[in-house]
Amino acid sequence: MNPTLFLFVFVAYVVFMIALSWWVSKANESGQDFLLGGRQVAGFLTLGTTVATMVGTGSSMGAVGFAYTNGWAGTLYGIGGAIGILLLAYMYAPVRRFKFVTMSEEISYYVGADALVKGSVAILIFVASVGWLAAHIIGGALYLGWITGIDLNLAKIIVAFAFGIYVILGGYVAVVWTDTIQAVVLFIGFLLMAVLAVQIVGGWDALIAAQLDSNGKFLSVEKIGILPAVSLSIVILVGIMATPSYRQRIYSGKSVSTVRKSFVASGGLYLAFSIIPAIIGMAAYAINPTLDEASFAFPYLAITVLPVTVGIIVLVAGLSATMSSASSDAVVAVTILLRDLSSPFERRLNITGNIIASSRVGLALIIVVALLLAQLSNDIIGYITSMISTVMSGLFVCGLLGKYWPRFNRYGALGALFAGSATSLTVIASNSLLAEFGNPILPSVGASLVVGVLGTILTPASSVSMSEAQAILEKQRNQVEMG
Repeated sequence: MNPTLFLFVFVAYVVFMIALSWWVSKANESGQDFLLGGRQVAGFLTLGTTVATMVGTGSSMGAVGFAYTNGWAGTLYGIGGAIGILLLAYMYAPVRRFKFVTMSEEISYYVGADALVKGSVAILIFVASVGWLAAHIIGGALYLGWITGIDLNLAKIIVAFAFGIYVILGGYVAVVWTDTIQAVVLFIGFLLMAVLAVQIVGGWDALIAAQLDSNGKFLSVEKIGILPAVSLSIVILVGIMATPSYRQRIYSGKSVSTVRKSFVASGGLYLAFSIIPAIIGMAAYAINPTLDEASFAFPYLAITVLPVTVGIIVLVAGLSATMSSASSDAVVAVTILLRDLSSPFERRLNITGNIIASSRVGLALIIVVALLLAQLSNDIIGYITSMISTVMSGLFVCGLLGKYWPRFNRYGALGALFAGSATSLTVIASNSLLAEFGNPILPSVGASLVVGVLGTILTPASSVSMSEAQAILEKQRNQVEMG
């Protein structure tokens, strides 16, 4: 494939997204419009942006690369993601009625609107969002570098610049519209590649015959081990249930019913889709089992075996995956920054008086920080699983206990947050533990749950009722006017 031709198509695609963002940005009259789409995001847009984010960097680069090495185990990513979004629909869609702006507000609501918990969760969520954003920049850069031969660091800058412009211009409304369009491109691109790759290999039987014996068995559990297989699905499930960008879709949706229906449809589509990255990775292995880097399996197929037109569609789809995921996390990060982390500086920065301008400046700074963070790693799956385990285990447990255990309090929440991160870092530092579990998610969630329960039982119950906590948060929300 001619790299110049691809760059031309990619630039044209980005220009179209920027033009669309500029057009939809005209509807932004307040901070609530810019950061939450006015809480009136329609069901088809919630569906589109959710699917686009789910079929993001992890599926396109991570799951395909994992399937290249481990066969049917590549499906585990999609299984965990589908179950995660379906549980999110059932368990958390109802929080839409509380009009939360951030996940920090939601978690603090469960423990009496405690300020320390709110601030601690805000810091973790901000770190998580910037971390996700860096992962998407890495994924997009791997595509661009492989396809064009551009230096990887330069490719990261190009990718960050590409999605950064349309996010800064249009805010959340631009994100949901561009994501919905990208979701269509994603599904067309991935399905085309899967179908054509199987044909090129010589059919389904030839595809299976070309795999290692262990890779062709059920989910390749025999090869990677039961515990690592479970850990991979669980880490993706936890990632979706604790990732603030999915909560943002709840808070911005038109109603509880709209959000729930969109999430259920997203989960069904993603479960059906979960087999596609595995097929693509296995087909790449069948054609060339000696790739230097498994993460390049997806672009390798597009470049070497597909017709030029189809290959370009598929490659643009791959970059769409990274950009759609990145744009969502960028908006979440700036919302947390302005709503939960900047209160001591509000008057000095005039945040409350000019929220749209402040949001755009904040987005630019966040993207730069994520770009710097992206320079530290090129391993998508390792990066994602370690980051989820370290940052999100405690958030997942706090959301779970807070939603279903009225006794849960600030001490349990703070203990759960600390225990999850500390346990994850301990496992990451131990090669033997990491090999045993596959990733730190099971021990980190387990430790977080135990400490959260014990911390709650052994300390006094909160004296603030749920209704009082809601009133406190509403008062704080009104004080930080969104434009």
